[in-house]
Amino acid sequence: MNTKLKYKIFFSTLFKWMFWGGIIGVIIGSTTALLLTTNDFLGNEIRDKNSWLIFFLPLGGIVIGYIYMNFGKSGGNDITKGNNLVIEGVHGIAKVLRRMGPFVYLGTFITVLLGGSTGREGAAIQMGGSVAEVVNQYYKVNILDTKILLMSGISAGFGAAFGTPITGAIFGMEMVAIGKLKYEAFVSCLVASFVGHYVTEGVWGVEHETFIIQSVPELSIMSFSKVIFMSIIFSLISVLYCQLRHGIQNVSEKYFKKNHMKRAFVGGCIIIILTLIVGSQDYNGRGLDMLEQSFKEDVPPFAFLAKLIFTAVTLGSGFVGGEAIPLFFMGATLGNALSGIIDLPMSFLAGLGMVAAFCGGANTPIAAFLLSVEMFEGKGMEYFFVACLISYIFSGHHGLWPSQTVFEPKSRLYNTVNGESIGTIEKKKKRD
Repeated sequence: MNTKLKYKIFFSTLFKWMFWGGIIGVIIGSTTALLLTTNDFLGNEIRDKNSWLIFFLPLGGIVIGYIYMNFGKSGGNDITKGNNLVIEGVHGIAKVLRRMGPFVYLGTFITVLLGGSTGREGAAIQMGGSVAEVVNQYYKVNILDTKILLMSGISAGFGAAFGTPITGAIFGMEMVAIGKLKYEAFVSCLVASFVGHYVTEGVWGVEHETFIIQSVPELSIMSFSKVIFMSIIFSLISVLYCQLRHGIQNVSEKYFKKNHMKRAFVGGCIIIILTLIVGSQDYNGRGLDMLEQSFKEDVPPFAFLAKLIFTAVTLGSGFVGGEAIPLFFMGATLGNALSGIIDLPMSFLAGLGMVAAFCGGANTPIAAFLLSVEMFEGKGMEYFFVACLISYIFSGHHGLWPSQTVFEPKSRLYNTVNGESIGTIEKKKKRD
């Protein structure tokens, strides 16, 4: 192949990746703006002012279950898998269904309106995968570029949902496999994430939440020691959440024979009971008010545990949404509660918990570190870098998404075979 032809192929491929990434970014930026605006309206303007809506959560679960059971399957692909289906699509072992995006948006709106505990990035990522699949089919994209576009959809969804375009670009490449960054998707992911972020904020004027770290401890061996210790705690909280959430899902699917209507109805009833026991709806919905409060003033000491249980029951029983914000909440409120004991600034420890807990659950240390840089304007980045690595290692081969493939084990001590998924590893542990 002569040099001229090589350059022609190179620039042609580069242009296609940028073009496709741009299209995905524009669409996802717009749909994410719709997601964020609608969630704010449903959560803040309607549910917060009408606390009685929580009693309709079981009925909302029946609606979501009916939709997913009757319209969520095609050719062996099941949208109830959520983000796992997108990951499997990248690995080429499943196909993302185009209807996934609209259905997960509808399910998320119902969940948020009626008081289920959930986040938003799951809906944005799944819409990203859905839009990427539409682009794949419309342009008849080859199999290798199909995987790249799916990762671009993930990047666009995450970057637009949190206003963190650099994090979004890396997250799309890092989320699908533990121990490997899929650099072949870098150009498309970068374009999709930045375009998605710009469209959400610049075009549609959507504002994201801000979390401000007031002060950072001076660099010292003692401070690093405290950060390492707390990072281990935050990683274990993420493991506890993941285990409880997947355990509830497995038990409910087995007991109700994968009847998602029954699962969600019972799950909604349990959430109502928990809400009445707690005597507050602080742990229903997204919980953004208390999350922001944890950076400024004291919150209830066991808020992290309440949110952990509420979210595990909500998503484990068949409701839909995201898990990043709940993990942010758990980590930040736990950091807030322990700030006096550990003798670190409250806002700093809340931010550290927020990022470390997410890192432990998502298994994305680089993206989590970049998230801290973008969200906190680089404050305490040395501490956050260490915290992300520690949380990543100590969380072991657990995580939010069982379909994540372990390309390279986190440590030889975990005795894990390359190429196995988190779900497969979990099943082997239970048999052993």
